[in-house]
Amino acid sequence: MEDTYRLALSGTPGTGKSTLAGLLSSHGMSISNIEELAQQAGALEEVDVTDGAHPVDMGTLLQYINQKWQTAPLKTELIDGHLSHNLPVDAVVLLRCEPEIIRQRLNERGYPQPKVEANVEWELLGGAWNEKENDAPWIEFDTSKDGPEVIVANILNWISDGFKPTSPEDVIDWVG
Repeated sequence: MEDTYRLALSGTPGTGKSTLAGLLSSHGMSISNIEELAQQAGALEEVDVTDGAHPVDMGTLLQYINQKWQTAPLKTELIDGHLSHNLPVDAVVLLRCEPEIIRQRLNERGYPQPKVEANVEWELLGGAWNEKENDAPWIEFDTSKDGPEVIVANILNWISDGFKPTSPEDVIDWVG
């Protein structure tokens, strides 16, 4: 892997992506947000009135990214967003959190109840793993147990250890 790389920071809403991205930025990473990238690509659709979110046209976004990302970034780039694991990145950090904690966090944010339940179900099922298509190394961290500083230290250790793949025992399973 090059000296610089693109790292996706993905996970269900409420798992702590933006908090961790802010902390990781102090370690020399530049931060991109998936919504900002989608806006630049013209891939951000109109607000869905049922959940208040802007759907992202992933085909348009990927076409834009594939043109823009012809070479390695000048400095390590972290892409923050629950769709970032679908981008052509060099590694993926997937944040997980106990479903009841996600329910509480999203309710506190004022999410509509159908959106809260959809995200809780997504987390229960490990949704991002179901979308895994590339061979980039992935790792999961449970943000319901450790504080942000501990998770950042663990992410940095994983990076410095060469993005070693995790074993099946390290995969979080809320159902099993």
